[in-house]
Amino acid sequence: MMIHQRTLTLLLCLVAWLQAMGVDQKRPNILWITSEDNGVSWVSCYGGTNAQTPAIDQLAREGFRYLYCFDNAAVCAPTRSCWITGMYGISNGTQPMRSRNVIPHAQIQYYPDLLRARGYHTSNPTKTDYNIGGRPDKECWDYKGGKGKSPYGWRARGEGQPFFAVVNIGDSHESRAFGRIDNTRNDPDSMQLFRYHPDLPVLRQNYAKYADAVEGMDGKVKATLDTLKADGLYEETIIIYNSDHGGVLPRSKRFLYASGVHCPLVIRIPQKYRHLYPAEKPGMTVERLVSFVDMPKTWLSLAGADIPDTFQGSIFLGEASETEPTHHFAFRERADGRVDHVRMIRDKRFAYHRNYYPFAPAGQHLAYLWKMAATPAWEQHHRAGRTDAITGRFFEPRVSEELYDNQVDFDNVHNLIDKPEHQQRIAVLKAEMRQRQLELRDSGLLPERMRERRAAANHTTIYEMVRNETLYPLATYLDAADRALERAPSHLTTFTRQLEDPDAGIRWWAVIGMHLLEETAAPASPVLLKALGDTAPEIRMMAAWTLVKLGHQEDKALGTLKTMLLAEETAGSNTRLLHNILDWMGEPALPLVKQYIED
Repeated sequence: MMIHQRTLTLLLCLVAWLQAMGVDQKRPNILWITSEDNGVSWVSCYGGTNAQTPAIDQLAREGFRYLYCFDNAAVCAPTRSCWITGMYGISNGTQPMRSRNVIPHAQIQYYPDLLRARGYHTSNPTKTDYNIGGRPDKECWDYKGGKGKSPYGWRARGEGQPFFAVVNIGDSHESRAFGRIDNTRNDPDSMQLFRYHPDLPVLRQNYAKYADAVEGMDGKVKATLDTLKADGLYEETIIIYNSDHGGVLPRSKRFLYASGVHCPLVIRIPQKYRHLYPAEKPGMTVERLVSFVDMPKTWLSLAGADIPDTFQGSIFLGEASETEPTHHFAFRERADGRVDHVRMIRDKRFAYHRNYYPFAPAGQHLAYLWKMAATPAWEQHHRAGRTDAITGRFFEPRVSEELYDNQVDFDNVHNLIDKPEHQQRIAVLKAEMRQRQLELRDSGLLPERMRERRAAANHTTIYEMVRNETLYPLATYLDAADRALERAPSHLTTFTRQLEDPDAGIRWWAVIGMHLLEETAAPASPVLLKALGDTAPEIRMMAAWTLVKLGHQEDKALGTLKTMLLAEETAGSNTRLLHNILDWMGEPALPLVKQYIED
């Protein structure tokens, strides 16, 4: 059948118009470069002065620099769990570091699977670390790399096949700040310290060592971009650069303060895809708020792939961009052997932190972090009584709530939680946090082992358990936790009643509430004594610690902890929490610890 001349002319005009508008029907290649552990303070185009990052800076001049990009987890494995599933770790039970809890893989798809279904060649030859059980991490990628293989996975694709390639650069990882700190390229005296760090020579030297590492990372970014250019793909590929969370000197990585979650994000879009520009022209900054959970959903959208309902972020780039969220939500729980529980919500300026375990200092000893010379030096400086209210707070028990103005206090050292002028703002942030927790089915309202036991007893995953109101009445737990954190003596009667509730989750928050009341909880000693026989080991531990703190029934309380510490079956109950509690107790626990070590 012949095409009418007029129709043909119209079609040719349409093609010419589309070309003039820069609309290319060919799917873009996508290169995602990730570096490890460096927040915005270590990137020079973001105003960082300690290290120079010319390759990233040049990418920003050719692309778009996002000003408000935040990680959801502040540490690698829970962050990467978020990336691969497009879901918050607290929503599927993968938030504790290296927990590798199983998720229902039939329901939750990984984003590379969806890219492959769209015809993309996918590659991630370096770091996966998804913190998820039930499926090998590398299975979802076409090119998996391996020892001696190229880090540039796009070279393994089929002819004419679009690619999605991850290049992860580990040169800026925390471990690069370990070891000797002398003979650095960067001058320790020129280092700009965070305000929460005391100005010690050791810290300055460690800053300089890490600055060297960041500059090495930037060199790897340049090498990656040079390889893409050499392969003739630079103008065919959307290039994304960001770190996997903040860091790396103590009180950044693993913590939800700005230095731990505020990350660089730079995106370069070739001229042929200029219809995807997030601002008028390259070199400009973008003020849209971006959470890491938004990234996988956005990459799928750019590729034209299907996006399942399980993905929880917002598309922030391209023609299918969604409404900008008003807030960023983040979480912290166990990191290695150290137990904690924090939630944070923020807008572009103010951040509200909720410390669910405020009796645990932020700066509790963590073996990996203490490999860095700066950390023990800081701790020793504190123990010697040489720190002040700002530089010493890291090692002290916390308050229940914190509020920071990140515009004037990026280091988050001035807690505004009690300021009258911020009470309305705090109320809004607290309401938004609760709404997020309910929507995401925050699995952290039970202690880690308790939720694992409950899921196992009901032959289900944590993901499925927390979506069952009978097994996990989240709103009730949130109310109980809120009550505990208020530290109001008027709640003691409620705590006393709740400590005998059939639900161990309610009993858990009741005993925490009593613990935070300190001497005001003394009238509840009889019910705490009874709780030494609770079926949940977590409640026995906290009841014992609370009794010791009150000076009531210390022999029985310490005897309970001794029995748990020396009993072999404790390993299956909650040894990790027990060890943390003994450490938090301090001097009263020393005889138990000594006997445990000797035995």
